Amino acid sequence: MYTFIEMKALQFPLVRITLCFVFGIIFSQITKPNLTLVIILLCLGIVSLLFYYFKNKNDLIQKPFFGVTSLCTAFLLGVFTLCISNQTLNKNHYLHQVKETENEISTELIIKEKLKNTLNNDRYVTEMILLNGKKSYGKIILNIRKDSVLPAIEIGSHLMVDGSFYKNRKPSNPNQFDYGKYLENQQIYAQIYADVTDIKTNPIVDKSISYYASKLRNRIIQNLEKNNFNKTELSVVIALILGQQQDIAQEVIRDYQYAGAIHVLSVSGLHVGCILLFVTFLLTPIPNTKRGSILKLVLVILSLWTFGILAGLAPSVVRSVTMFSFVAVGMFLRRSINIYNTLLVSALLILLVKPSFLFDIGFQLSYVALFFIVWLQPLLTSIWTPENKIVKYFWDIITVSFAAQIGTFPLSIYYFHQFPGLFFITNIVILPGLSVILGIGVIVMILAAFNVVWIPMMKLLEWSIWLLNKIISWVASFEDFIFKDLSLNSYMMWFWYLVIIGIILWFKKPTFKKLAFSMIAIIGLQLVTMYAKYDSQKNSEFIVFSKRKVTMITERQGNKVTLYSNDSILKTTDDNLALKSYLVANFCKIEKKQNLSNLYYFKNKKILLIDSNAVFINEEKPDILLLTNSPKVNLERLFQSWKPQQIVVDANNYKTYIKLWRETCRKEKTPFHDTSEKGFFKL
Repeated sequence: MYTFIEMKALQFPLVRITLCFVFGIIFSQITKPNLTLVIILLCLGIVSLLFYYFKNKNDLIQKPFFGVTSLCTAFLLGVFTLCISNQTLNKNHYLHQVKETENEISTELIIKEKLKNTLNNDRYVTEMILLNGKKSYGKIILNIRKDSVLPAIEIGSHLMVDGSFYKNRKPSNPNQFDYGKYLENQQIYAQIYADVTDIKTNPIVDKSISYYASKLRNRIIQNLEKNNFNKTELSVVIALILGQQQDIAQEVIRDYQYAGAIHVLSVSGLHVGCILLFVTFLLTPIPNTKRGSILKLVLVILSLWTFGILAGLAPSVVRSVTMFSFVAVGMFLRRSINIYNTLLVSALLILLVKPSFLFDIGFQLSYVALFFIVWLQPLLTSIWTPENKIVKYFWDIITVSFAAQIGTFPLSIYYFHQFPGLFFITNIVILPGLSVILGIGVIVMILAAFNVVWIPMMKLLEWSIWLLNKIISWVASFEDFIFKDLSLNSYMMWFWYLVIIGIILWFKKPTFKKLAFSMIAIIGLQLVTMYAKYDSQKNSEFIVFSKRKVTMITERQGNKVTLYSNDSILKTTDDNLALKSYLVANFCKIEKKQNLSNLYYFKNKKILLIDSNAVFINEEKPDILLLTNSPKVNLERLFQSWKPQQIVVDANNYKTYIKLWRETCRKEKTPFHDTSEKGFFKL
């Protein structure tokens, strides 16, 4: 039965169109095609479809030309949609207005979203409207330094800011998470840093839906705080229901990560799905007649979007609410269209509006998890059918959890390089009560929005969250079951999916072809894994990392790495994210740890390190000169006795020194590499 449904899903024309549309977005992201050419080709495709439609409207499905042209047009539409979503095409975008040499700017911004603060800055997503007195456009992050008291800033506030402008940069260190690329997928291309004294507030307030959602959230939080809702539990409730993680303690986030429950703290498909189940349960008394089903559907969709507004209509929230709105339509109207088509149509609608969502980790994990729940969970439940209802309830939870984890674990390892081994225990414990917690939480929030706090229900919610945190902390304490630093490249990830899909297909209906496909996928996975390790074995490199306040150098021979650094770094390598990212990505490990030395030899190159001690021998005559920890050296004088091929300075130097050294190298026509500007140095 399920195999039949799967085949019908693939034959449904809109599914093929959606897949071609997705491929078009991917193609556009990789190739960056010419927009004019794309528009011409898309117009030709649309004209061809219209011409063929009016000429052969009675017999379209059987005509291969119409089908192929439809798929090609969908592909081009995907390419076009991503191209035009690029805000930098606007002539007033700030990237076209800021000169390369310009750093200090004067601008007017509208606050759009509050981000999680860093140690030194309060952070906001803003929309630029004026730049140096001229009309401007584009999203940009505002960082306000915490060196003075910051007055409350509301969503929608207009701010006049004099600050330092910095474009997104590539990762400073090898194999590091590309935060700049992540921001670009959200149409954010730069950041501004400013002091409170450089900011003036305009009395004008942009009263958008985000403004009213923010006011509502603030009122809810203030009312709960007035009634002494515990701060730790309140921060989790705010994340769980309102989608705001800014105030959660780092230890709490770490526990949820280790327990395999980090998705609980981010409003996602899990939360919206729980709300859907909870509301559906409350609407059980309404009869399943035609009118009753329509009434249920309207109430469910209203409930979902009310929850979305409470959560601030963040992109992840809008995505999840849209997806489950389509699921609700399928549930209550009982259309013949299967759930696979429903999922893909919801994805198509979302990507038509926001094509960059395709590259969002949350979007990928949400849809993959839900697809595997729909596809795999029935197979898992068929293994055993408990007669006891309670046992069956928990068995369903286990199968749903396993289906989602099997589907998402290649993606999770690829992005996060770790896997919580006790995820099934976590889900067994928390999922049964999560719908109830969310239901109680939403009721408490709605009452608080109307300045009503029912103390017994508030305390019940507070106690539930306290218990949830304790359970999560207990599961996270079993660190031996947390598999960390797992290496997985993109090729290995795709072959893992081929293996998983092949095995599931074979279990559903064993045939020789499916078995052969599974075996080929397993062999392919082994081959790409072996090649990745072989490629790591044959490579060697010398890297100067870009780190402030410390000097860090690695020398790699195959999968063995020698680390040179200060004592503090040598003792805390397990907590060094830059180093861990490098080791995991290159399938290697630290073989030796040594203190910094003044002289290194690598690939027939002599590398002389000069630090604050400024100890060196004139006769050395290095090929590469490495300056770190702000040594007091006269570079011009050194050039008189040496002729180094290149000067390298790391981020552990005074900026004034770096400026002088750069100017000297320019005069001497010698390559100059500043890791604080260009990122790590690799030899």
